[in-house]
Amino acid sequence: MLFIRENILIAFGAIKANKLRATITMLIISIGITALVGILSAIDAIKNGINNNFTNMGANTFTIRNADINIKVRRKGKSTNAFPKITFKEALMFKQKFNFPAITSISTMASGTARLKFESKKTNPNIQVFGSDENYINVSGYELEEGRNFLSDEITTGNNLVILGHEVAYSLFKNQKSAGNFIRIGAAKYKVIGVLKSKGSSSGFGGDKICIIPILNARQNFSKPDMSFTINVLCRSNQLLNVAFGEAQALFRNVRRLNTIEHNNFDVIKSDNLANILINNLKKVTIGATLIGLITLLGAAIGLMNIMLVSVTERTREIGVRKALGAAASTIKNQFLIESIVICICGGILGIFLGIAIGNIISLSLSTGFFIPWFWIISGLIICIVVGLLSGYIPAKRASELDPIDSLRFE
Repeated sequence: MLFIRENILIAFGAIKANKLRATITMLIISIGITALVGILSAIDAIKNGINNNFTNMGANTFTIRNADINIKVRRKGKSTNAFPKITFKEALMFKQKFNFPAITSISTMASGTARLKFESKKTNPNIQVFGSDENYINVSGYELEEGRNFLSDEITTGNNLVILGHEVAYSLFKNQKSAGNFIRIGAAKYKVIGVLKSKGSSSGFGGDKICIIPILNARQNFSKPDMSFTINVLCRSNQLLNVAFGEAQALFRNVRRLNTIEHNNFDVIKSDNLANILINNLKKVTIGATLIGLITLLGAAIGLMNIMLVSVTERTREIGVRKALGAAASTIKNQFLIESIVICICGGILGIFLGIAIGNIISLSLSTGFFIPWFWIISGLIICIVVGLLSGYIPAKRASELDPIDSLRFE
């Protein structure tokens, strides 16, 4: 331990004697570590955002939606869809027949590129318009910040009413009261009856850039041939979730008139399953990001090795003096190795802090809060030690093999 401490003190002395070179070397390492830790911390932040987003939907939620795989078959030279979209009639029939202690909601994406206007103010043309019933807000994990929800009568009559997402309301009304005002969605005029609390726009699941209108109104004003509907079910008890899941699947098979040997032509997915699917898709991104970070770090390691070789050349006389005073070749090698590791760790600590900052900036933008990626902090420090050993070995070996007589004569 005394030997290591002495070499660390010598390393810091060498760093102080060559501040500019040492600073540049540390910055090279810190950039590499920032790239690696920053990218991976950002991916962790995205994962947390996905988990939080689906947690907000409720752990007891599952969704009946169109099947992902769009299999097509050829019949008489024409292409037909083997998995038909869920129609409003089918969704409504399911809602009426599903007699279970659960809240059922029907919704549809009326438009994903709507522009909303209030007097001279207007939003960007990227607002999602959802048609829904009175249960959608509860089932989707939203809460009202201002105004009220739809009434049952307003859903059945399809009134021109709208509930705005938090970001949409701020764009049109800033900090003024929104409820009671009239806005335009396309050519139609709608009365604002409520504003949703901010939910964040993480992972693109609606977030705050949405507005909700009665589902019959969406069918009337945003009708399209391939309009499909989604059924969301919020079970009142987590213990009953699997039972409700099975019963809902059986009921919708009956609604679709599927016989016992036919496969489901729809998907029934729990909210946590959706999160797992998205997180699994991020694994490939994580691998790619790790490779990019390691390549950046490899460049930093090569830069460190070059600078350490220059340091050996500049300190040739110092090495000769140490050997003349009795220092062994292994002592000289260990001195330069420890110096390389010290420089790497100092630069790595800066890089880790910058990487954590990048990850948390993304985390805060996704409204998932501050977090400390301990795994990447520890991994970053281990990587710094490994890089220091690899980058310092060749210069240290070269320094240990110098002839003391030739070193003392070096100018």
